[in-house]
Amino acid sequence: MTDIQSIDDVEALLAGQNYVVDRALATVVFLSLKLGRPLFLEGEAGVGKTEIAKAISAALGRRLIRLQCYEGLDASSAVYEWNFAAQMVAIRTAEATGDKAALQDELFSDRYLIERPLLDAMRPDPAGAPVLLIDELDRTDEPFEAFLLEALSDFQVTIPEMGTITAPEPPIVILTSNRTREVHDALKRRCLYHWVDYPSFDREIEILQARAPEASEALSKEVVAFVQHLRTEDLFKKPGVAETIDWAKCLLALDVINLSPEVIADTLGAILKYQDDIQKLQGSEAKRILDDMKAPAL
Repeated sequence: MTDIQSIDDVEALLAGQNYVVDRALATVVFLSLKLGRPLFLEGEAGVGKTEIAKAISAALGRRLIRLQCYEGLDASSAVYEWNFAAQMVAIRTAEATGDKAALQDELFSDRYLIERPLLDAMRPDPAGAPVLLIDELDRTDEPFEAFLLEALSDFQVTIPEMGTITAPEPPIVILTSNRTREVHDALKRRCLYHWVDYPSFDREIEILQARAPEASEALSKEVVAFVQHLRTEDLFKKPGVAETIDWAKCLLALDVINLSPEVIADTLGAILKYQDDIQKLQGSEAKRILDDMKAPAL
């Protein structure tokens, strides 16, 4: 593991992965790594919550294990499953050959165990404890939260047929939520918490220059200013930093030098993902925002 002794080390480490982090977020990441506490990140979609787990994994040379949450996710799907098809083949083979003696122990062994993310994260790894990303926790329900609370308290899971498996070294745990619902306080108390907000103008310029360095300074400023103005509009889904980066890359692919109402109309699908929002920006609206943004800022 890279030796992290300070908040500055975290900033430098993430900068090496083209992840621009502000001081507050760098501080909570440092404390999470130093104290071995799970990190709970909340914020709007597209502000970089998932990306920070990827950046930490790459920077530390650790394996990234991602548990993508969804409605109906239960403990068995998150921890393990038995390969029933292979078990049935083994049973039929044993019946055909008459060799049933060793079958009982073999059926519930690692040979037939399908490891899901939580169990995988508890296994020893020569490279060091992995980064466990529990993404979009707000999509699950309270029973799964309760199970997760227990698993993260002791960093162990139980398989009835095999017993309890404890992580030799706790994984680096990062949980994210888009806050479509409130996550229970008991789980939050187990974690260090940080709200990841939309970046300031200067910070977003810095992020864009790190992720799309080919963009000129003038185009970068126009893109960020336009997106930040969009976030003040009454939209169903405001564009995140991910959309800013995607849009800039699309404009570069089209050899765009400066924004114009025509270019904006042609590329709105890169920054807005709902038709109602796109319709609001059709016609004179894009020109109005472009004029408003250029007058004071550019």
